[in-house]
Amino acid sequence: MTDPRYTPLRERHEALGAAFTDFGGWAMPVRYTSDLAEHRAVREAAGLFDISHMAEFVVEGRQAGAFLDYALAGRLSVLADDQAKYSLVLDASGGIVDDVIVYCQHPERFIVVANAGNRDAVAAAFADRSGGFDVDVEDWTDRIALIAVQGPASQRILEATPELADYSAPLGDLKYYRMTHATFTAGGESSPVHIGRTGYTGEDGFEVFVRWDDAALLWDALLRAGEPFGLVPAGLAARDTLRLEAGMPLYGHELSLAMVPAQAGLGRVVVADKERFVGKEGLAAVDVASVPVLVGLTAEGKRAGRAGYGIFDGETRVGEITSGALSPTLGHPIAMAYVSPTVSAPGTELTIDVRGTRIPATVTALPFYRRTK
Repeated sequence: MTDPRYTPLRERHEALGAAFTDFGGWAMPVRYTSDLAEHRAVREAAGLFDISHMAEFVVEGRQAGAFLDYALAGRLSVLADDQAKYSLVLDASGGIVDDVIVYCQHPERFIVVANAGNRDAVAAAFADRSGGFDVDVEDWTDRIALIAVQGPASQRILEATPELADYSAPLGDLKYYRMTHATFTAGGESSPVHIGRTGYTGEDGFEVFVRWDDAALLWDALLRAGEPFGLVPAGLAARDTLRLEAGMPLYGHELSLAMVPAQAGLGRVVVADKERFVGKEGLAAVDVASVPVLVGLTAEGKRAGRAGYGIFDGETRVGEITSGALSPTLGHPIAMAYVSPTVSAPGTELTIDVRGTRIPATVTALPFYRRTK
């Protein structure tokens, strides 16, 4: 059994009393105090997340954009400087290898952020697909740490952090899925940081790319600046209920090699009219109308369906839950599930088999929660 990896914030997490869990081969904080308190802090104020387990690939070269257009499902070559885009890595059959965020720094340099557990699969895909392109792909996972500040107070917290300065664009001018650059100064030394207005919680927020060796000092600085605003460290448990409320898929649950994008409601991510990309022919061969599709489910009471629980229409099993929880924000059970397209319309009444008891549930359009802008 391989020993788990730790992020550069291990000592900070331990000092804060974090409970750890394995996630993609990394020992990550699952909670510090309570799942509910950390979830509510993000919805009402702000939460601080260590996401340094995510994998980062730097793609550079004259044909960097063309390579990404071929390697991914979207069209990335059209991104403006400092613009980001959600995309997918597909296999030849159209199955999902991983979902990623691509940041364009300029036309010949991109940063691709992949899921921790899929680092090797994405690295192999990029290595296999880069032949014939004037491009260099480097795995920077061990050089870059990622820290997320999420919640309605997140902008004010970053602006109140004196160690962050010299922004290339003010945070207030930064649109969703855009990036700005700044300097982080601690201990008399300065280093560059990249700050994207992105996140995985359904709230406004930022993800900060920082040098691995500077991550702990940045974490400290953000906690100090954020204390008056209600900032708390938050773990994977809160991250999971937050992203579920926001209808955001998680690889290994809603996304897998067995699923094509349209099943997961991600057909819009695929630019099918590109001349070529890996997965194009495979997707064309899939009859999307005949395969299970991802839906939201809501129920009454407090008993929530969990991943793997069966979905029934009468006595006929029509699907399976991929993620489920009692929603801290909404106060009732919610779930995402793959069901037969014949029962996928919003308002359809189904049941969830919760440990032998059938619980009524209603198909609901995603997301379950939208923040007030």
